[in-house]
Order: sequence, then C-alpha cells, then structure tokens
Amino acid sequence: MTDQIFPSETALVEPGAQLTAAQLVRYSRQLSNPDFGELAQRRLGNSRVLVIGAGGLGSATIPSLAAMGIGTLGVVDTDVVELSNLHRQLAHGVADIGRSKLESVAETVAQINPDIDVRLHEFHLDSSNALALFHGYDLVLDGSDNFATRYLVNDAAALVGIPVVWGAILRYGGQTGVAWASHGPTYRDLFPVPPHPDTVLSCAEGGVLPTVCAAIGAIMCSETIKLLTGIGQPLLGRVTSYDALSGRFREIEYSTTPDSAPITELIDYELFCNAPAQRETAGAVNETDIAIDSHELAALLSADAAIQLVDVREPFERAIVAIEPSLLVPLGQLGTELGAIRSDVPVVLYCHHGVRSERALRLLRESGFTNVRHLSGGIDAYSLTIDPTMTRY
Repeated sequence: MTDQIFPSETALVEPGAQLTAAQLVRYSRQLSNPDFGELAQRRLGNSRVLVIGAGGLGSATIPSLAAMGIGTLGVVDTDVVELSNLHRQLAHGVADIGRSKLESVAETVAQINPDIDVRLHEFHLDSSNALALFHGYDLVLDGSDNFATRYLVNDAAALVGIPVVWGAILRYGGQTGVAWASHGPTYRDLFPVPPHPDTVLSCAEGGVLPTVCAAIGAIMCSETIKLLTGIGQPLLGRVTSYDALSGRFREIEYSTTPDSAPITELIDYELFCNAPAQRETAGAVNETDIAIDSHELAALLSADAAIQLVDVREPFERAIVAIEPSLLVPLGQLGTELGAIRSDVPVVLYCHHGVRSERALRLLRESGFTNVRHLSGGIDAYSLTIDPTMTRY
C-alpha cells in the first residue's frame, strides 16, 4: 500500500473569477462532467502551471492544458524546432523549423485559446534559477528528457512545496506519476539513485512512437487537472506504465523510503547523474583515454591518418548523414562482427550523440581491443563544430 495522504476532495487552487458567457460556452462539455462544474473550471482559470520542455511531452500537454482553460501556462525550453521533431511534437509545424520552440508553442496556444497567459522562460533550468521560478507556479509538469532535470525538478518542487506531474517516454512505452513531498513519496523514493549514464538512451538514440507521447501526455494532463480541482484520486505513490506493443497499462505502487535523507538544498545534478563513482566501480577508464573530440578526428581524417572509423548507428541513420570513410557496424550487431574491427590501427567509434559509441567502446575493450576511442558528442557535435552543412537529425 502507498502512504498517500492527499484527500481526493482537496483542490490545490482556489476558484478564480466568475466565468463569462463566452467561457461558459467554450467549456460547456467540460462543465457538464459529474462533480466538475463551474467551480472546478474557475479553479483552472486561476491556476499557474509550469511545463518543463516544449518537445514530445510538452507538445502533448500544453495544447490540451490551454484548451481546458489553465489560466497561466509557463514553459521552459531553449531548443529550436527541427525536422526530426515533427513526427511527435505536434505543437509545431513545418513552418516552425529553425524557430524557437517557445515562440512556436506560444503561437499554438494563442490559436487554441487566446485567454491563456503564456509565460516563456528561455533558459536552461538549473540549481541557480529553479527555486525562484517554481515560486511563481502552483504545479510543475515535467516533460524533460534527462535524469538530471528530473531530479532537479523533484527537489526544487519539494523545497517550494508544490506537486510535480512527471512523465517519461522511450520507444514503445512510457510512465507517469505524481511527486509531492508534503503529501507522499517523490521521484527520489521511486528512483533513489540515477541509472548509470551508459544505460540511458534518449529518444534520438532509442526511438519513440509518437502515440506514446500522446498517451502519456494525456494522463499527465488528467493528473494536473485532478490536482488543481480536487476531483478524482491523484497518482501519488503510484506509477502508471503504458506498453504500446501490447496495448496494456499496469500500475506500480511505491512508498516513501523511511531512511531517505531529507531534501534540504539543490545540488549539481549533472554531476550527480554523471555518476563518476559508478564509472570507477565498473572498471571504466578515464574519459580522456577513451574519447576523441570532433576537432581531433577532423584533423586525423584530413591528414589521411591510419585509423578505422566505425559507425555504430542504425542503417537508416547512416542514410541521413555519415562521416566518411567509415564502416557501418550497428551496436546490436557488434558482438558478432568483431572480425570486421581492425586491431592493427587505432579505431574510432561514433554514433549520434556519443552514448552508443561509448557502450560499443566498452564492449570492444572487454573483447581485448586496446587502441580504441569514441567520438565525444557523436556526429551531432561533429556537424556543429566541423561541418555545418551536414544534415542534423
């Protein structure tokens, strides 16, 4: 059983102003829901929700929250819209490519519901600004795509005293839950320590089905509405998990860890999640011994140095862009293709962002290869620093 103590009838926000005739019409199908009514709608209109990220989950939640009448929507993001975003980030369109995601999503909200007060925060969220920002909101909806931000959001919200509705997606599945330190367990109770960086794939590296974004985003919106208005039972101390391949949902319950240290301050979350201690205990070598940067690789290629460049991405990625000359050996096939890797010259591995290439490096080292490094930041970093004409994805 969970230790959730938040009563379902408790609303997070007090009701705002009376609804206008136009608002009564706009929200009429929402108002007619049992136990919702005008009072709940006025709470939404008086609510301030901060959304972390205008990407996959942000695009799946921000338009819906705007349509449902959240009074103030804040959005944190620093990215621009790219072509590879459009299959899942439906708040943006082709005309928005190259444009700030914040500007794009603000325009989307304005087209859906011009009454919404949209606040754009175009900076990287970190320990220096999170607390001041969170003090201006009633609830945080975390659609970030990395563990450092998730722990930061959890801890900052705990210190400020507001709830977090969080979601995570990858490939064909996703999870979502609620963290609220003053009413039950938090993200740290579910994940006391972050996973080793080598085991973490981003959506760019591992893929994601766009309908998973939609499904998890819809649940996140429902949890947000429940907390703000007091209807239903929030996912506090519970995680809902969705598997698109089987079409099944399942629920995991968890409780506050009795001996967990209290959250008293914000820390360096990049350092916390990069886990150098985990790397040392895993027998890893120093990063400077295993990584090569884009400038050094470009110099070696320009000088026709005797190296073997190995691309460990998937064939479809190589069809988009590649660093040549290189040999394609996808990471999943590396164990059966060791004979294609040379041992008489230095080997350099590369992937999209450097995650898979570092895993490939460790596999090769375990198999006896010693003169091998991987491209730090992957082909994405290479395209930014060496050849801006290369296609980015």
